[in-house]
Amino acid sequence: MTQPGAEASVDSVEPARWERAAALFVRWREGDSRAMDELVRLMTPPLWHVVRAYGLDHALAQDVVQTTWLTLVRRHETINDPLAVSGWLTMCARREAWRVGKQHRRADATEAESLEPHLPVHESAEQTAAQDDENRRLWDAVGTLNDRCQRLLRIVAFEDRPDYARIAEDLAMPVGSIGPTRQRCLAKLRAVLEGDGWRGDSDGE
Repeated sequence: MTQPGAEASVDSVEPARWERAAALFVRWREGDSRAMDELVRLMTPPLWHVVRAYGLDHALAQDVVQTTWLTLVRRHETINDPLAVSGWLTMCARREAWRVGKQHRRADATEAESLEPHLPVHESAEQTAAQDDENRRLWDAVGTLNDRCQRLLRIVAFEDRPDYARIAEDLAMPVGSIGPTRQRCLAKLRAVLEGDGWRGDSDGE
């Protein structure tokens, strides 16, 4: 039989995810840039599972999760109650996953018959676990960079065509410095990853 106060004791040792997310969100808005890295590490796994539940492949799911974080950076002032940030992120991810999934299915509908024999198989549990491990290592490596690089990479590193005017406003940086700074930060990140024996998708560059 569970003794009175047992559950409360457990909660006091390990706060719920939404409480931890709220505390990190408050720290970030108060100027602690590292709090965002911790928030990303805390919330990305559940966001990833939410997005994958909509049937998106790995590439689309990654895009949706990155878009969710970008949306938080752009619209964080609309969140009045920090305790709502985890639910806000989850809802944002669900809406974006639904939108992207609907758009992708519509685009594929006209080619379904010809493409079906060539569709990739679903990832195995081992592949998913390996990808999760690589994601954790990537964010750990980002956390070793200086605050300027961390802030910039969280927003633009995964965008093919970044909106430099908006990013310049968000980060209070000259537009002309964003591209060169991004390249220097990515070079630093690559050096950290290679020093750690990174074996991720490095063939593309």
